[in-house]
Amino acid sequence: MPRRPQELLYLLTRAERLAVRRVRSVLDEFDCTVEAWRVLDLLSDGQGHNMTALADHAFLPAPSLTKLVDQLVDQNLLFRRVDPADRRRVLAHLTPRGMRRWQLLAREVRADWGELESPLTDEETRRLDELLDRLAGTLEGPGTRGPRRVTTGGVERGVGRAR
Repeated sequence: MPRRPQELLYLLTRAERLAVRRVRSVLDEFDCTVEAWRVLDLLSDGQGHNMTALADHAFLPAPSLTKLVDQLVDQNLLFRRVDPADRRRVLAHLTPRGMRRWQLLAREVRADWGELESPLTDEETRRLDELLDRLAGTLEGPGTRGPRRVTTGGVERGVGRAR
């Protein structure tokens, strides 16, 4: 691991930008942004999620998320409902059309990534996921976020914060 924070930051930023560029090249064919794809991805679990969770998952500030969600509602990809557990909150859910759209996008992104010659074994990929999650948890500080979903090798699983 790099000894200086700027070296680690450089490596992480470079990897993230190259990965987003690759995903964006696939999503552009479907007139979908990375942020919209992230929202659809989170909602694909069928649970319904509040706006805070969507903003966190899409890495968007609340006003930008609201605009994006409005666009996705207009496209009939998702709908909003009052949270039955807390009537002050709104949960977003995928429509059947939104689920089909997410499945198509997920399939196309996986196919594109499948064309890459993987430099990592499945075990190395799993370990990298764990290390990045632990680093993110450390940088966020204790108690700031709960478990998240990670997809590794096409298999989705929950990942808890390592503390």
